[in-house]
Amino acid sequence: MSKTDFSRLGEQTKAIHAGEEPDPVTRASAPSINMSTTFVVEADAGFSVESLDEDAAWIYTRWGNPTIHQLELKLAALEQAETAIAFASGMGAITALVFHLLKAGDHLVISDVTYAALTEMANEMIPELNIEVTKVNTSDPEAIKAAIKPNTKLIYIETPCNPLLRLTDIAEVAVIAHQAGAKLAVDSTFATPIATKPLLLGADFVIHSLTKYLGGHGDALGGAILGSKTALTPLRKKTAIRLGGVISPFNAWLIMRGIATLPIRMRVHEENALKVAAWLEQHPKVKKVIYPGLPSHPQYELAKRQMKNFSGMITFQLENGNKQAKIFAEKLQIIHYAVSLGHHRSLIFYLNSADLLESSFKFATLEQLASWNDFAGEGIFRFSIGLEDADDIIADLKQALD
Repeated sequence: MSKTDFSRLGEQTKAIHAGEEPDPVTRASAPSINMSTTFVVEADAGFSVESLDEDAAWIYTRWGNPTIHQLELKLAALEQAETAIAFASGMGAITALVFHLLKAGDHLVISDVTYAALTEMANEMIPELNIEVTKVNTSDPEAIKAAIKPNTKLIYIETPCNPLLRLTDIAEVAVIAHQAGAKLAVDSTFATPIATKPLLLGADFVIHSLTKYLGGHGDALGGAILGSKTALTPLRKKTAIRLGGVISPFNAWLIMRGIATLPIRMRVHEENALKVAAWLEQHPKVKKVIYPGLPSHPQYELAKRQMKNFSGMITFQLENGNKQAKIFAEKLQIIHYAVSLGHHRSLIFYLNSADLLESSFKFATLEQLASWNDFAGEGIFRFSIGLEDADDIIADLKQALD
């Protein structure tokens, strides 16, 4: 078969075919899983990663592997990126990026609400390396501008952010970052490439937890960084390979298989979430619903402009959330009371504000705390809407609420 230019093809076609071609030996249509850790090489092959060329033959799976490479090609096609690097987890990708770009004396501007493991790193581990960190509400461009210093090297945002579903204008922040001589990284896990392509809006790097929507089935951990070859080739050598957080070929294969249905799944996630969010909004026990696809979302206009799909994540507030969480855990029949998100099954979990503000989100200003309280109140249910029939999801919620 001849090589295909995937840049001109549609999302569903890319999701199925990008990075894949029939096996040249067996002619198998489906991609193989190549679990070998080492490969037979020529006598002049180098023993150091310093001599590694991006197009070199396979040597050692920590350096590169055919199955992992197929996943990276598929991810790059979906994000319209020059290249991608796959990692063992989303946090593996985040850690590699942060410690590749930043050194002692540098300054990081980061969203004051982002994935808990990263915000906890920003509280302790990153500052301990003499890297200055400023947390800001990145939905406010003026707050970002005010935080920038001469030594700012990276602005890191997450949109929609976990768990508030607050949005950041990627294009506007990209201009701010580049005017300051900084790079912009966007965690787009909640949006997926089906909703938003941050690189086309000016971002330098895109990060995904592949464990979530891209894998889609809750059975494989993975992460990825996407961007230009100029930026990511040295990152692969200096942090991805040396820190060793590479993805298993088997997990890469599982995630690649999941991606094949990503565009179709995201349509159903969105359809179901719109129905469930509208039902929750009218329920007398529900205090507040946050969903980018609802006109009630405070950044609904930005959501319509920046997202082609509103995804399947909803957050909502209830009176006495702690008590209701116990009822949900006992009484829900279809919806699983569990962490994580983006799976084919619906998942719900209660996030207590007091606990999170003590352990993770240590806000620097009263304005940041006020924004948290507006979105989350005393606590929120983070609800990942699955692919079940929407009426069944609603019926399960109803019997547990009533």
